[in-house]
Amino acid sequence: MRVTTSLVAILVFSLPVCAQSGRRAREIKTPVPPPAPAKPTEAEPPPVTAEKNQDYRCSDDGSLARILETDDIGEVVMSAKEVDVQAVITAKPKPSYTKEARRNGIQGFVTFRVLLSARGKIARVRVLKSLPAGLTENAIRAACKMEFKPARKNGETVAQWLSVEYVFRLADSSIFSP
Repeated sequence: MRVTTSLVAILVFSLPVCAQSGRRAREIKTPVPPPAPAKPTEAEPPPVTAEKNQDYRCSDDGSLARILETDDIGEVVMSAKEVDVQAVITAKPKPSYTKEARRNGIQGFVTFRVLLSARGKIARVRVLKSLPAGLTENAIRAACKMEFKPARKNGETVAQWLSVEYVFRLADSSIFSP
């Protein structure tokens, strides 16, 4: 009889431990987004890759356009020796590092000549030394945003070529910047 009561006591006290609450786990349903409307595929031109000894034109939207023709800009272009007052760069924005260049550890210099027009705009950018992974393109975009005072000859503003160099060092780049 003692054995029976012991067995009953064990069963009674162990039942709540093994019993389920009666609730079932709810199945979580994730909402399925509706299919996006089909966009007409437009043939987008591939991005311009900057090459050595090529001229590029700055555009308002930040894209690069290679200048194929050697047309005249309609201004008198003078050398640094011919002008009375040389062109002065007042603001030179820094270019950004690309993720690919940072990942591959690319460092170095991008050098080009910039044609500073008499109207106060960048007329052309000619690449002299380039870097891969989009660094040259970023340097050209930064050069297009430069601000300067045009060169002067006899009191008139004139266009002038100027050499510009951008340095890319991983130590100066931030892993948090784009």
